[in-house]
Amino acid sequence: MASQTSYREFTIKAPEFAYAQLELHADETAAPVTLDELFVRSYCTNALRQYLGLTGAAIPLDILKVEGRWCWLRMPRDDLKPFAAALTAFRGSAGDDGDAPCLLRIKQCSDWLGTMVGGDALEKLWHD
Repeated sequence: MASQTSYREFTIKAPEFAYAQLELHADETAAPVTLDELFVRSYCTNALRQYLGLTGAAIPLDILKVEGRWCWLRMPRDDLKPFAAALTAFRGSAGDDGDAPCLLRIKQCSDWLGTMVGGDALEKLWHD
């Protein structure tokens, strides 16, 4: 008697989280800015608070990795659009006096982390 294997298929139509890769752009004539988890959290919270008030500041962000000038974040999928708008509208600074421009810009975002990582590898293939 031959055994019959049954397969189950399912499709994830709306993932719970979205991912964003941010890149640091800083004024090179000023003191160097070190990108770390605290800087990223503070910058994003300030941008969200300025754009959406306390509602924006309450958006949960998970900092997945910080490396060099880049960082990767995870957030609820429905919050990606307001997050992108807040970051785009925010003009940050690196010092307490606010005179050294320092920006975190969205390099890429996706509902799937794997597509972003694959895109990075493809870019390195052609540019390194």
